[in-house]
Order: sequence, then structure tokens, then C-alpha cells
Amino acid sequence: MEGRQGARRWVWELRSVNGKGLDIRVKLQPGYEFVETGVRDRLTGRLGRGNIQASLAVSEEGGAGRTRINQAVLGDVVAALASLRAAVPDAQPPTLDGILALRGVMEAIDESADEPARQALGAAVLADLDAAIDALTRDRRREGIAIGAVLSERLDAIERTVRAAEASPARTPEAIRARIAALVGELVGASPALDPDRLHQEAVMIATRADIREEIDRLLAHTEAARGLLADEAPVGRRLDFLAQEFNREANTLCAKANDRTLTALGLELKALVDQFREQVQNLE
Repeated sequence: MEGRQGARRWVWELRSVNGKGLDIRVKLQPGYEFVETGVRDRLTGRLGRGNIQASLAVSEEGGAGRTRINQAVLGDVVAALASLRAAVPDAQPPTLDGILALRGVMEAIDESADEPARQALGAAVLADLDAAIDALTRDRRREGIAIGAVLSERLDAIERTVRAAEASPARTPEAIRARIAALVGELVGASPALDPDRLHQEAVMIATRADIREEIDRLLAHTEAARGLLADEAPVGRRLDFLAQEFNREANTLCAKANDRTLTALGLELKALVDQFREQVQNLE
């Protein structure tokens, strides 16, 4: 974003990349450090997430801008030259160009040296920063809409996978009991000393732990909650990131409880979808 005041011309450049929190880095032209507090206040107030880099470059039209002779330095130079002429009378006299080229004789005029002028300059510079933040916000919003569409697709895929696990014949109580009964039968046949009643109790406990009804219900509830957040106009990145962690926790539990190849495959597919969802959430504010 470009701006100007008199002979001054400046350019703001803002860059934003992914980040869990808000990290602001400011690079200002030397002499413009007085606007840094305003820069950080504006960025903090308008942006809630990301690694933000703000840089300000300032130039003067016509070169270095207006200059003037520093009379004090010139007086010292003239006095020094007089002493040299007395000491070395045959020396070539200095030229005017040579005198003016000496360090400190010519100096740039700082038109913002007085406080009112500096405040006016700072206000103009920060006003253009506001415009740059507006442009960045619009870009981030467009990117957010595109990412939101991707997240919606991932949520649809997650729900389809969860529904497939819910409908799997392998998770019915009858199927679980049949597999456990077969296992108990093998154990009793291999070791008749085992107590059949105790084995039956253990089988009931195993069947209870193998039920994934609660995981399915929570996954479906998380899916609806995530869709509600995506429809919200406010920044939702952190809340979606929390939901992604909950998705991952339930997917891990479902895989741990899976007692069939079909359920295991669905659980692994679910974990992959959740990872894709969480990766995209990192790009949202």
C-alpha cells in the first residue's frame, strides 16, 4: 500500500502465513520508530491469528530531499583550514565543492522534527497501514471462504465414514457375541480347567468395551458442531482446532475398539480424514 506526504513517499508491505497464535514482526525505516506502537495496536486489534510481517519503506522524491548547511560544522572547518594555511602556506587551497562534501557540513532537513509535523506524518503513515490491513483482511477472508468449502467436504467425508462404521454388521451385538463365544469355546476346549462362568463374565465385559456406539454419537455431534462454526462470521480457527483434536481422540478410540477388519479399515480412513481436516484448520483465523 503506497502513500505520500509532500516529497515523502512510502510503501507498506504486509505478509501473513499460518500460525496457531498471533506473532507480529515490524520492520520500519530508520527514523520512523515512533509509529511502531500504532502499528502493533492496529495489527493486534484487526488480526487474531497468523505470523504477520509488516514493513515500511520511505523515500524522498528528488534524491535525499531538502538540505541545509550546518553553520557550526562549517565554522569549525573554516577555522581548521585557516590553521592549515598558516602551517602549510604553499598548500593548494580547498575548493568549495570539497568543503561541502566534508561529513556534517551538509545535512538533510527533517521536516518532521517538530512534534505537530511528526504527528501529522505518523497519522498519514498509519492511515495507509489501515488500508493495507483492509486489503489483507479481504484476502484472508477470500482464502477463508475457500478453505471453508474444503473443510465442509472433509466433514461430509467424515460423516459418511462414521455412518459406514455405524452400519457395519461387524459392530452388532450378535456379531460381537458370536466372535467371543467362538473364542471362549476354543479356550475351554484347550484348557478344560477354566471356569466357564468366569469366562462368560469376561466375555460380557469384552463385548461391552467393544461397543463403539458412544464414539459414533460423539463423532456425529462434533461434525454438526463444526458445521455450525463454519457458518459463523466470527473467527473460529481455535475452536475448530479444538474440535479437530476431539475428532482425533474419538477416531483413535474407535480404531482401538475395532474387532473386525472392516471397522479397522474405516477407523484408519477416519483418522486420515481427520488429519486432513486439522491441517486445513491451521490456515483459518
